[in-house]
Amino acid sequence: MGFLNGRITYVRYRVSGDSPLPFGEELLEQVQQHALGRHGGPDPVDGVAVGWAGGDHVLDLSFDLGKNVINDALHLAIRIDTDKVPGAILKAYTKIETDARAALNPTGKASKAERQEAKEAARIRAETEAADGRFRRVAHYPVLWDGRSNVLYAGATSASVLDRLQTLFRETFDRIVEPITAGSLAYSLAEARGHERLVEDFGPVPFLGEGSHASVAWADSDASSRDFWGNEFLIWLWHTLQEHGDTIPLPDGSDATVMVAKTLTLDCPRGETGRDCLTNEGPTRLPEAFRALQAGKLPRKAGLIIVRHGVQYELTLQAETLAVSGANLPKIEGASGSELHEARVEGLRDLVETLDLLYDAYGRRRTGPEWTGELSRIRHWLTAA
Repeated sequence: MGFLNGRITYVRYRVSGDSPLPFGEELLEQVQQHALGRHGGPDPVDGVAVGWAGGDHVLDLSFDLGKNVINDALHLAIRIDTDKVPGAILKAYTKIETDARAALNPTGKASKAERQEAKEAARIRAETEAADGRFRRVAHYPVLWDGRSNVLYAGATSASVLDRLQTLFRETFDRIVEPITAGSLAYSLAEARGHERLVEDFGPVPFLGEGSHASVAWADSDASSRDFWGNEFLIWLWHTLQEHGDTIPLPDGSDATVMVAKTLTLDCPRGETGRDCLTNEGPTRLPEAFRALQAGKLPRKAGLIIVRHGVQYELTLQAETLAVSGANLPKIEGASGSELHEARVEGLRDLVETLDLLYDAYGRRRTGPEWTGELSRIRHWLTAA
């Protein structure tokens, strides 16, 4: 499941503290103590129970080093059980209880007090039946803690799931996780070059001239956020592919062949003119896509095909969070069992490295002396057509 087979979806987090390597029995004991059923019962407010699961399937609650530690990475799952009575059932029980009371009245109608009694009786009946788990919804989401990079990969994009994961991880390992977003990654990559102040000082790029994109609606709630760099990265990538070809030199000396494919979402940074969601084999070639860009909309999500070192990846990238969904990893012919799992973890690392290098290629241009000329060319491209 998750990171070990099929397509991959993830959001990344930096984990506080030193590298956890080597993963050992003591750490698995911490996991066991916070496994589902041992971490605590359902929250009485929302009826939700959260804990670790083994990762093989939704009912797997077993943990051991041989199964869960793969190629210097810890593979688990977060399981979330929700005991919630379906609204249709509760409504039906309420109607039954109300009708029973109404039948005892000469008028054939239930009084206001009786309707309130019926509602309470229906609630008690539903909660009593829910206690045996008949209404329980079980979900689990893969989690991979890469010990080499000390990065946590969460195989979910739901905010509620991610919030519960962060809390569970902190309570289990006494470590904080920080989201790796477009802004935080731009800062850390620039910091490695001694240019972090440039990331702090740069606001949104006025691609359509001075005054345009002075603010970005989805980043304005956090004055320190630079997550709009992800939106601008996709504009730069769009321009580069269309005007300079599909091969992009990367900072490590390798090349990536890139194509925007299948899906493209653009949104108004002022929150005024709505969103465009386009589906096509080459969505950036659609006239309506370019018109949306010319109108000031920013790309927020794009499907990408990337080839590096002869390996092809296909995925969808969310611009601000750098979340990846539906990513394929290369098939490993003839591999099975632990060998296949180790290759999958290594394949994930290669994919992440490729994406980070591609993003860093933009960051170096954005903070380098050649950016003024680059921006002038992008502006001309946007206005010339």
